Amino acid sequence: MIRFVQLSNPGRYRSLWVSLAAIVVSLLLAAVVFAFYGVSPLTAYGAMFSGTLLDAQGRAEVLRRAVPLLLTGAGLTLAFRAQFFNIGAEGQILLGAVFAGGVALFVPIPAPLMVPAVFLAGFLGGGLWALLAAWLRTRLKVNEILSTLMLNYIAASLVVYLIVGPWKGRNVRGFIYTDEFPASAQLATFPGTQVGIVTLVLGVVAAALLQLLLSRSTRGFELRVVGENPAAARYTGISAARVTVLVALITGGMAGLAGAGEVAGIQHKLLEPSQISLGYGFTAIIVAWLARGNPALCLVTALLMGVILAGGDVLKINLNMPFRITDVFSGIILMTLIASEVFIRSGVKVGR
Repeated sequence: MIRFVQLSNPGRYRSLWVSLAAIVVSLLLAAVVFAFYGVSPLTAYGAMFSGTLLDAQGRAEVLRRAVPLLLTGAGLTLAFRAQFFNIGAEGQILLGAVFAGGVALFVPIPAPLMVPAVFLAGFLGGGLWALLAAWLRTRLKVNEILSTLMLNYIAASLVVYLIVGPWKGRNVRGFIYTDEFPASAQLATFPGTQVGIVTLVLGVVAAALLQLLLSRSTRGFELRVVGENPAAARYTGISAARVTVLVALITGGMAGLAGAGEVAGIQHKLLEPSQISLGYGFTAIIVAWLARGNPALCLVTALLMGVILAGGDVLKINLNMPFRITDVFSGIILMTLIASEVFIRSGVKVGR
């Protein structure tokens, strides 16, 4: 007989080892998928490794994918830590892009102030979109998983409406996107890459600051208490509603920064939702989950998922694998991580 036994003291590094084991299992399961498709798992993983980490252009692609994942994932760690299950980062990325694009296209701002204004607008756009779900939860008791998920589709429809209608470029024919942003709103990138210098620095600094907020501040203490023991939070007078609003603003704002970075640093225009975010909002959930509630660890987990996303492109191009192979890979990782949760606080006992 096999059963789970609650551990009184799981150990400091148990969650790390469980997460690593879950990743290994997910790689084995993905290998089975490759084999069923008729591609040797060794060939597939070899192509992913050589096409990303061993290639200069591949490393740049990994970093390009990792930056929005870092920004979004670091914010989501706070949300999950506070038991605010934000599944709407994809929509918050899009709203950040919309607000940033609106400022870049229509607000006359002096050139030296344009980039800060674009990022501030992006933060506000994503934060306000998440605050809507927080308001629904705190005032109307609406489950945030459902509200944030549904808001993703509303955000995508809003973007399409704008680029087809009032914001459509004046000289665009046969395509749907806005005019190009002015030069002052376009971010500098590392030479020969699409990695925004400002966005990368912002992601690293933001992850470090959020880690300090979580571990070294009064607000961070309140957030942890609300997430770990709501009854204790009520007893000590900590307002769960206030913490929820703060977390929603931060987590949505971080996703909004990612959206601003994508349109200002790579696209230089507002265009279709699938071209603004390549599913970053959903992949960032895995980034945050792997980080186990520690924003600073997203510096590592975002790079890991960046390798998988960029490696998926290699599989599609070099091995002619299906377009959705990356989604399958990400889904397997997420499912194994969820399944592994039981092993963090429980051990397996064989026998009676």
